[in-house]
Order: sequence, then C-alpha cells, then structure tokens
Amino acid sequence: MGRRALPRRTVRLRLTLLYGGLFLLCGAGLLTVTFFLVRHAVTPMDDVTLFRYPGAPVEPGPPDKPLLPPPGSMAARIVAQAEEALTEQRQDVLRQLLVQSVVALGLTMVLALALGWWVAGRVLRRLRTITAAARQISATNLHRRLALTGPEDELKELGDTFDELLGRLEASFQAQRRFVANASHELRTPLARQRAIGQVALDDPDATTASLRAAHERVLAAGVQQERLIEAMLTLARGHAGIDVRHPFDLGEVVTEVVDVRRAPDVRLRVAVEPCVVSGHRALAERLVVNLVDNAIRHNVPAGWVEVTCASGVLTVTNSGPVVPPDEVRRILQPFHRLGPARTGHGVGLGLSIVQAIATAHDAAVDVTARPDGGLAVTVAFTT
Repeated sequence: MGRRALPRRTVRLRLTLLYGGLFLLCGAGLLTVTFFLVRHAVTPMDDVTLFRYPGAPVEPGPPDKPLLPPPGSMAARIVAQAEEALTEQRQDVLRQLLVQSVVALGLTMVLALALGWWVAGRVLRRLRTITAAARQISATNLHRRLALTGPEDELKELGDTFDELLGRLEASFQAQRRFVANASHELRTPLARQRAIGQVALDDPDATTASLRAAHERVLAAGVQQERLIEAMLTLARGHAGIDVRHPFDLGEVVTEVVDVRRAPDVRLRVAVEPCVVSGHRALAERLVVNLVDNAIRHNVPAGWVEVTCASGVLTVTNSGPVVPPDEVRRILQPFHRLGPARTGHGVGLGLSIVQAIATAHDAAVDVTARPDGGLAVTVAFTT
C-alpha cells in the first residue's frame, strides 16, 4: 500500500494545532487591546487645542478657554493645516502599528507552531514507547516490561499500569499452561489404568468370570475417578468465569445443610453458625463449603476434629491433621497440587483451587494458615 497523501491527524498534530490556536487567540486579543490603548493615547480630547494664538484678547476670557486666531486669517489656515497634518500622522502611526503587529503575530505564530510540535513530541515520546512495546509483546514474551523513567506524571502512571497488566497476564498464562499440563496428566492416568486393566484381562488365557468381573469393576472405578475429575474441572472453570447475576442468600443456612449430611465416624465436628446474608451464587457457594469441609475431613488424623464457624459473612474451617510445611501453604491453592510426592489418591487435587476460584468470583478473600500442631485453618471472608 502506498503512503497517504495527507498526514494522519495524530495526537501530536492535534496538540500542535491546539497550542497554535490558543497562542493565536491570546496574541490577537493582546494586540487588539494594545491597539485601542495606543489609539486612545494619541487621540486629543475635544477641549484641547494643539495651537494657541499669541495675540492677547481685548477682554480676557475664561482661563480654560484657548486663544484662537481670527477666522480666515493666515494664522487660522496654518493652525488648521497643522492640525490636519497631525491627524494624518496619527492615523499613519496607527496603521503602521496594526500592520507591524499583524506581521509580528504571524512570525511568532510560526515559531509557536514549531515549538508546539517539538514540545508535543517530547511529551508523547513515552507514549510512543508504550505503543511500540505493546506491538512487540505477545504471549511468548510477556516477561518484558516498559519500566518507564522520568517524573511521576500521567504517562509514567500509564506505563506502570501497563506493566502491572503484563504481570497479571503473564501469571494467568503461566497458570493456564500449568493447568493444561496437569489436567492432561490427570486425565491420562485413569485412561492408562483402564487400558492396562482391560489388556491384562484380555491377555489372560485362564480368565474366569470372577476375574473378568473384578477387572470390569476396576475399569468402572477408574471411570468414576475420571467423572469426578471432569466435574471438578468444570466447576473450576465456572468459578473462573465469574458471576453474572447475584442474589442474596443465607450463608449460615448453606453451612448448616452441608455439615448435617457430612458426619465422619472418626472425626469430631464442632459447628458454630450464625445467620448471615451474602450476595452471590448459592450453588457455587455451597460447593465452596462442601470442598472445605470434605478437605478438612479427608486430610485429618484418626480421632481428629473439624471446627466450622460462620458469622458476619466470614466462614472458617479449621481441622487437625498432619503438619503442613510453611512453603507448601503458598502452593496449596494451585490446581492439582497435593502434599507429598504422590499424585494419586482419593482426591483430584482441585478442592482448594475450586474454593479459591469461587471465592474470587464472589469478591471474597481466602486465607490459608498452617496450624503448628498440624492441619489447616481456612478463612473465607465474603462481602455482606
């Protein structure tokens, strides 16, 4: 494509024209005021005569009245010609003042446009840096930052905001890559187990009805694990998608309903719930409570305990259990993260990740603390 015949109406051009227009208006106003002031200064008043006839009157008149020559005399003609010449000279001075002022305004207008173009370029230099960096940055180099220097003005604030946006995007992309990698691994494991069970059953020449039934039951168990994993991943994705419509509901009632149907024989449940109305999605909030309680019961010790409290929009689930290392607390909310080297077990590693996603969708804050005696204390603070 060829270049445009006319320059684009860039911000720099518009700023230059704006500077020039403001200068033109101010200059024209100043020259107009100056012209009328000079005109008023060189224009004689009506009661002032430029020449006084030297002769003395027969009868002295008023002291403020000038002495004029007799009408029709030579002196009267000379006075009239002198006054006419002075008036013409005054008009000529005013015309020269006007012409020279317009020429000076035009020259300074050209200088103002040049200075405005230069100043606009310096002001927009960092904006061009932001634009060039935004064009070069893609999903493969989100680690780049603008790191603008200079005074703490609006452009510096824009650059810092852009760097913060890149940081959030980089973290989101990294989390997405980790999630895809972990999800593919988690889905591949039960599939490989099903394939191995089926292959072993088919290759056994002495297979019996009982052995085939056992193999089939193991395949079904692996399928159940897949279903749980897929359901958890869908719930996690729904939590990340956010909530479009919010409705008020009683969080205490939700907690009571969840706790009433979850009683473990070897774990004591202590519940202290008060009615508290929050706004959001009741079904997602119920899943949040279910995951917290189930996680506290599952990751516990024999004869352990779980304490659930809810008041003023703050839900806290505390449980006994094995000691959690402090460095693991920061990663425990990540998808598919489990304590210990094993990646298999009864859980799918998404319980607390779903809690984090649902809490974020409700604009709630999640705090996870490792207890010194073992176990966790998870607090979710909803906005009431």
